Amino acid sequence: MTYENLDAKLVNSLLGDGRASLRSLAEELDVSVTTVSNHLSTLEDEGVIRGYTPRVDYGAAGFDVTAVIQLQVEGNALPDVTETLRDHRQMTSVYEVTGDYDVIAIGKFEDTDGMNDQIKQLLTDPDIKASNTSVVLNAVSENEQFDLEVDENE
Repeated sequence: MTYENLDAKLVNSLLGDGRASLRSLAEELDVSVTTVSNHLSTLEDEGVIRGYTPRVDYGAAGFDVTAVIQLQVEGNALPDVTETLRDHRQMTSVYEVTGDYDVIAIGKFEDTDGMNDQIKQLLTDPDIKASNTSVVLNAVSENEQFDLEVDENE
């Protein structure tokens, strides 16, 4: 087999089963275990694969409230605010964005009281100029990943 698209095929296989063994990946991709191991190491070193982790259903774990928090921040305080948000264990995503707000954070909370407490604590920061919080009613799609494109002609 030629190795064109091997990295993409390897990533796609792991997206299907992140616990797949090197041997099963090698069999699926028709290459040696050593080749799979070497390519995985390279993908990890390059940061394409950042880790292997379970996909947690936070609702099933008791975190029934998801909030989308938008913040306007004083310009020079942006790194401090995003670091504070990142350090909150219940913030699953923190983004610096363009538009009317500077930061969007996604948080998971056990209930609206817990959400309210954390947001009130956050808003005591004088560097936050304005905020807007939306509570998610229904997660239609969440934490989805997509297969990498593979050129089958190569």
